[in-house]
Formats: sequence, C-alpha cells, structure tokens
Amino acid sequence: MIKPIAMDWRKTLAATLITGVTLAGCSQGGEDTASQSPSGDPDGSTESQEPAGNMHPVTGEALAEEQVFTYRALDESSSLDPQLVEDVDGSYIARDLFEGLLNANKQGDLIPGVAQRYETENNQIWTFHLRDDAKWSDGQPVTAQDFVYAWQRAVDPELASPYSWYMNLMALENVDAILDGELPPSALGVEAIDETTLRVSLSRPLPYFAQMVVHATTFPAPQWVIEEHGEDWTQPGTLVGNGAFVLTEHVINERLVRERNEQYWNNENNLMDRVVSLVINDENQALNRYDAGELDKTDVPAGQYPRLESEYPDQAHVFPQLCNYYYIFNTNVEPFDDPRVRRALSYAIDRNVVVNNVLQGGQYPAYTFTPTLTAGFTPPDVDWGEWTQSERDARAVELLAEAGYGPDNPLETSLLYNTDEAHRKVAIAVSNMWQEKLGVEATLENQEWTTFLTTRGEGDFDIARGAWCGDFNEASTFLDLMQSRSGYNDAHYNSGEYDRLLAEAQTQSDPSANYTAMEGLIATDMPNAPVYHYTEVIMLKPGVKGWPFDDIQQNIYSRNLYIVAD
Repeated sequence: MIKPIAMDWRKTLAATLITGVTLAGCSQGGEDTASQSPSGDPDGSTESQEPAGNMHPVTGEALAEEQVFTYRALDESSSLDPQLVEDVDGSYIARDLFEGLLNANKQGDLIPGVAQRYETENNQIWTFHLRDDAKWSDGQPVTAQDFVYAWQRAVDPELASPYSWYMNLMALENVDAILDGELPPSALGVEAIDETTLRVSLSRPLPYFAQMVVHATTFPAPQWVIEEHGEDWTQPGTLVGNGAFVLTEHVINERLVRERNEQYWNNENNLMDRVVSLVINDENQALNRYDAGELDKTDVPAGQYPRLESEYPDQAHVFPQLCNYYYIFNTNVEPFDDPRVRRALSYAIDRNVVVNNVLQGGQYPAYTFTPTLTAGFTPPDVDWGEWTQSERDARAVELLAEAGYGPDNPLETSLLYNTDEAHRKVAIAVSNMWQEKLGVEATLENQEWTTFLTTRGEGDFDIARGAWCGDFNEASTFLDLMQSRSGYNDAHYNSGEYDRLLAEAQTQSDPSANYTAMEGLIATDMPNAPVYHYTEVIMLKPGVKGWPFDDIQQNIYSRNLYIVAD
C-alpha cells in the first residue's frame, strides 16, 4: 500500500516500480508459455489449484462463504460493447465480460489471455497463437476470426466507434484509408490464418504493440449475436461474452450485475461468484453506504482522505494512477482561439491549492500533460512550471491585458464538468482564482456523464473538464490526444509542427526528444491546461483481497479478487 508522503516518492516510483511493461507469461520469440496465473495468486504461480474446502488454494486464507464484490460507480458506463466503450468504469466491466489476446497481472505486466503466446517479426508482423479451450458464454469456441471481425468492426465508419482512432494508433495496415472511407474494413491488416492463429500486419514497427491489445477496443466480438440482435445485443440474457463473468442484470443509472461464466476457460481459478456495480453520483452518499456495509469499495470524497486514513488505516488507500486532470480550451471559439488567453487562465490556477487544500489525496501538480510515472518519460522543464505562483499570476494579468481583457472589459465564460462533488469543488476553486486574480467571470455548468461526453465531443463549450488514463504505458497515449485528427482532441488544437513531431516519433527508436519538444509546444500553445496528475484514492473493505495496487493503469479483473472470512 502506497501512502502519500513527501513528493520524492513519485520520483522513486518512476525509477524503480515503473520501469516499463515486462512480459510475464508471454514470449516474443514463440516459446511455449504457461497458462494464466490462478485468481488471487500472490506469487504469480501458473499452476491450477482447486480450493481446499473453503480455503484459498494458494494463500490458505479462509474464504467467505459468499463471494460477492459490490462497488460504487460514479456514472452509467458509456457502453457495454467493447468496440464502443470509452470510459474507465465501462472498460472495467468489459474486462469482466470479455477477454482480449493478452491481460495484465497485478503489477501491470503482460500475461496470456486468449492468446497463449505470440511472436513478432521486427515489431511489424505480430502472430498470436490462441488457446483451444477458450469459449464464448454460449459454448461456442473463441476463434481468430472473432478478433478479425471485432477489429474490422472497430474501424468501420458505419459503427462510428469513438475509439476508432485508437486502431489508427495501433498502426494497423490500411487503417487510415479505411477510416477515410477509401477502403473497406476487410482490407485491415488482420487475418485469421486458422482458427487459433491471428496475424496482424502493421504499417510501421511498433515495439509496444503488445501492450495495446490489453485495451477493450481490441476484444473479440460475437458476430452471430450482433447480427441477430443489432444494438440490443448487449442486453442481459442476450449478451454473449468470453470473459470470466456474464451479464445477468442491468438497470440503467442504477445497478449492473455480472455472475460467474461457467464456460470461461479458467473458471476453476475464479473465486468470485458475483460482481455488482451501483451507480451513485454523490460521493458522500456513497461513503455513507460504504459505512453501512452496502459497498465493498468506493471513492474517497475530495478532502476526506486524511481523516479516513487516520480512522480506517486498513481501508483507506492511495496509490499512483496513470491519469491526468486538465481543462480543455475550445480553440474554435473566441477568445480561446488566442493562446494568450489560454496561457493566462492556465497560469492563474494555483495547482498546489487544488491538490493540497481541495483534494488532499496525494495528487501532485501538473505542469506537463504527460504524467511523470509514464514509462520511459522524463518530464521536461517548462518555464512556467519553474516560476513561483506569484510570478505566474503576474504574467497571467499581462497576457490577458495583451489580449484586450481587464477591469474595463472583463472576460466572461463558462466551465463545463461532469456531475461529481470533487469536480465541482475543483471547478469552484479554479473559477474563484480566475475571478480574484483576473476578474474573469466563469459560469459553472455540470452535466451527467453521457450528456457531458456528447456536449464536449460536439464542441458546445468554452472550457471543459478533461481527464485521461493511459491506454498503455507510453507517453504517446497522452500526447496523441492533441494530434489534429485525434478523436479526443476536444480542444480542436491544430498544429502542423506538433503533428510532424508526433509522426516522426512513431518511427523513432528513442522518441524522447520529440516528446520533449511536443510538451514544449503544449506549454506555449496551451490547448489544454494541465491541473494535476492522479492518484487513486479509495476505501476498500479489509476482507477484499487481490486488488492490483501496483498496477498504475488499474487494469482490474474481478476474477482476481476474493473475499476472506471475517
């Protein structure tokens, strides 16, 4: 368990704990590999073991008779369709209902999923060898063609997947032409050599490609179910998945239940019988329900971690997460088409006040867009990040005056965020800073999650909250967001130099110099104002074991959790 102590702990983690993703149980050279580790196995053993009575088969802990995990979700997930899901909570559900080629273990290392092993030729041709015992929840075998169908579906303009751009980042052969409508999805560089062999062809070498297939967009899809039921294929009783759980109940904006999938290839090592997510928008109400025993896990409300850690040291946890929190400026509307205005508002945010006074959960101020803990990334020194806050404030006043705003012509704007108490508190604090330092009047607007995503995606805002958790552990997962064609470039930032640097970085063995230059452009153009880099701050019942505290990407698989007896 990682506690929020002095700032140096982040540098230590960056140098020791997070050294890049290693391969645990998968090979690049094609050697045979062991099957996936048993659920909850702390030492990574791959030997299949049946529980002895009601004891954990590896640790010997007494297990609770009822293996049910209930947790709080802030919002309804964006989708249960793996090719359409775009949010963190939804991706967690997808990892329970589906399984991709590779998984991540509790340390964030790659381990086998549907693919038992793989090899690559020059990081450009990747061949995955699928296990022959993987089945869909209806008993049909999982085949390489199921992945081909899913990947072609993800890039099909007719589906309009919000994550189609991710397939472009994967550098799949012909993906650009397909997304532009010049070639059919069948031209994508993915093919089923036979039922258990999947070959992927890339347009350029991509050494971290294996990391990218852990993401939900790349999960297989049941073509026969989708063709029969259309958009309704993700309903309980209809959804067919290949993960450790099946969907048994879904009440929109209320609850979602998934239960053990008896057809799952590693079902004998899944100790969890049922997982329940309850949608609770109010984090304080969620904490009350946690205290009442209704929840096994919830988020710590902003500012309450110090108290909760003191009162419940075995339940309050804080640990690094590969995510950033920022404000998006809509560069398509005045006055945010002026970088002076964007820099002024960013400089005036006192990030130390936000993390130390408002949030109080070990978060740390952000002056670069890419988090410090990103593997292989050394944060560059940006000038404004080295200034004192008083120096930033003074420069902000000057910049806003240069842009024509001041006491006689105050800037009026709006700040959009999705409904959440922490987001509200941060927005209040930041808007007060803008008003007191710059005379800026920012009207706060909040929307529920799915409406917020639509509003932000359609560009109907001035300034909006943004947050991004890395889809893989490499700096490009953050820096790609500001490429002019990115599906999540909600700032509408368009810089030829930035695009050039990013394209060049994609072919470099060491792109760090380009990443530094790109962060420099972000600091100058300020399409997004970085506010802080995340920690995960949660309450977790002491009886819940197997949580992946050491995985900064928080790829949670419920099959790895278990409940010990009181």
